Amino acid sequence: MIYGATGYTGKLTARVAAQKGLKPILAGRNASKVQAIAEPLGLEWAAISLDRPNALDKALEKVDAVLHIAGPFSATSKPMLDACIRTKTHYLDITGEIDVFEACAARDDEARKAGIMVLPGVGFDVVPSDCLAAHMKRRLPEAERLEMGIAGMGNMSHGTGKTMVESISTGTRVRRGEKIVALGKTPRRTMDYGKGESNSIAVGWGDVSTAYHSTGIPDITIYFEASKDMERMASLGPAARWVMGTGPVQRFLKKQIERMPEGPTDEQRAASFTTLVGEATDSAGNVVRSRLETPEGYTLTAETGLEIAQRAAAGNVKIGFQTPSNAYGADLITEFDGVRREDLNA
Repeated sequence: MIYGATGYTGKLTARVAAQKGLKPILAGRNASKVQAIAEPLGLEWAAISLDRPNALDKALEKVDAVLHIAGPFSATSKPMLDACIRTKTHYLDITGEIDVFEACAARDDEARKAGIMVLPGVGFDVVPSDCLAAHMKRRLPEAERLEMGIAGMGNMSHGTGKTMVESISTGTRVRRGEKIVALGKTPRRTMDYGKGESNSIAVGWGDVSTAYHSTGIPDITIYFEASKDMERMASLGPAARWVMGTGPVQRFLKKQIERMPEGPTDEQRAASFTTLVGEATDSAGNVVRSRLETPEGYTLTAETGLEIAQRAAAGNVKIGFQTPSNAYGADLITEFDGVRREDLNA
């Protein structure tokens, strides 16, 4: 099942699934919207609300795995995961939210008792970066610090934009000494994404959670290639962040996002790519660096999400809470077209 099929990423994933000859059940809250997407693709559909657990359970009992795409996951992950545990259905989502990853990790025992895999982050968040993190750990097994940078993010969907708005008030979250902490001052550095050194700004990305669960590296910082908007956001003080996190301001910002284009066009996606850089350091000062190039983020999300969903539905799973690399290895990302990984030093 693909739940959340009426949003930008859900519609794209449904379309790609049909092109591949797959037959997922498309689901969402709004019957007319789900029907309008499913019927032209020749796919079965269902209208289900997450706040109706009996109906949700009945629908999940028909499937082996759910690919949950309906964000923001801060609101939608728990009721869907609750239902998956009740019905013994493998849970997958495309979140990039630190708190959602940590909440899923905290339910490892429940997932194991139910005999299911709980694998959040099966899209661009966080398959490529998680696999890169695991690759860095493989290259430097005693690594104590991991820094990763991401460039080429491009246009955001409404769901991604709203998720980023929700994170404004938290400060820049990193991992230090195995703990997730919020820094008062946003770290900055330069990274080489393939065209020389580029200014980069730390962000509270999902890998602050998942890279630790995949590698055990105690200090983790994630960076984005700097833009003017990011520079402005990083310069906000604590008071401004607090104001930006209040209900009225959050509602206003989310309404502005709704007025933006739903997401990149097919042409924009085809013309774009992303670059990720990993740098791991051990206590002796040894450093390894690697770079990963992938297709545009939403394009990759549809591919990785569907591939992992197929594996889960076929029973190719590891029970309990998992990350992409823990479930399928550091080289999972290299199995997809348009992906190239390069080690930058020996």
